[in-house]
Amino acid sequence: MSEKKDKHSFINDALEKRKQEHQFRTLKPLENQGGAHIIKNDGVEYINFSSNDYLGLSNHPELIKRSNEFTSKYGVGSGASRLVTGTFSIHSELEKKLAEIFNAEEAILFNSGFQANTSILPAVTDRNSLILADKKIHNSLIQGAILSRAAFKRFEHNHYDDLEELLKSAGSERYNRIWIVSETVFSMDGDRNDIDRLIEISEKYNALLYSDDAHAVGVLGEKGLGLNYGKDGIDISLGTFGKAFGSFGAFALCSKEMKDYLINFAGGFIYSTSLPPNVIGAIDAALDLIPEMDQERTQLMKNVEYVRTEIQKLGYDTTASDSQIIPIIIGDEQETIELSNQLKEKGLWVSSIRPPTVEKVASRLRITLSVKHTKEHLDKLLKELADWKRK
Repeated sequence: MSEKKDKHSFINDALEKRKQEHQFRTLKPLENQGGAHIIKNDGVEYINFSSNDYLGLSNHPELIKRSNEFTSKYGVGSGASRLVTGTFSIHSELEKKLAEIFNAEEAILFNSGFQANTSILPAVTDRNSLILADKKIHNSLIQGAILSRAAFKRFEHNHYDDLEELLKSAGSERYNRIWIVSETVFSMDGDRNDIDRLIEISEKYNALLYSDDAHAVGVLGEKGLGLNYGKDGIDISLGTFGKAFGSFGAFALCSKEMKDYLINFAGGFIYSTSLPPNVIGAIDAALDLIPEMDQERTQLMKNVEYVRTEIQKLGYDTTASDSQIIPIIIGDEQETIELSNQLKEKGLWVSSIRPPTVEKVASRLRITLSVKHTKEHLDKLLKELADWKRK
């Protein structure tokens, strides 16, 4: 009798392959001090250049205060999904407040950006639909497109002539609807799309437009309300609370009809327990603060311009970054890990990003800046990068 195959062998095989390719990942428990500082469990302190807490709001006293107030009044959990008993008055009030501030017809809350993107795209498409997405969209949008079972094609990054060619070849009769999917600020390269051109193209070809504004909301645009703000012609505008808002969760801005549709057809919304009151309180406070933080945004962009310019002077490739996300393309995965580890030894936490998150030969350090970084923090980072370059 032949020996049984180990049914768990695929686990070790896959992990060993990841290790050999320098792509193995582990969790690193940290004590987050907000914005610019983290403390590892062994008590070592690092300057944090890997957080999306761009405005340093995760430890803002007003967010903590309102979070505690909402907890005291409504408890620590919502207890059910929104369509059962999980819609408290504070959920509906926050959606109304979001719609008013962002000048949208309606807003709908989701539990995370990943949940939103993997729930909405399958809801608004079917087997007879087509999704045309930028090649550098976030993994959550890719997963949403795959789950949708719609035809899924990618156009060259920010190459709108390529997008138009795909739309022309799609024709007007073959699909029941066509969605164009992009991000205003791309999470790995830090560059921006041309949202006005995308609106123009979507209208020209009668396509629907899904624009993920996650990394722009709070930081870019008028009053920090994102790069989708004030733009007509975007069918779904996605924003998150886990980045510049300093909290957790996500929201979609859309028409009243689209909101009703998502309430009825977006599985992640229908079947998930709603956001807890403490999170709603923190979001509510951040929403009051962000439109008044122009001074902080100006300082953040000064930091960005300084760091990016100096890094480029050192001879590093920062791609077309035009935001608070600054990649340093190293290429080789092992060298990227070594540089990240070297920076950690110097008290700088700069995460390495490797395939499959980015393309092969495009491994990088992903530097994200916060308004909480001081000139001394920035200069220390630049010094260590310069020392590595001279090796």
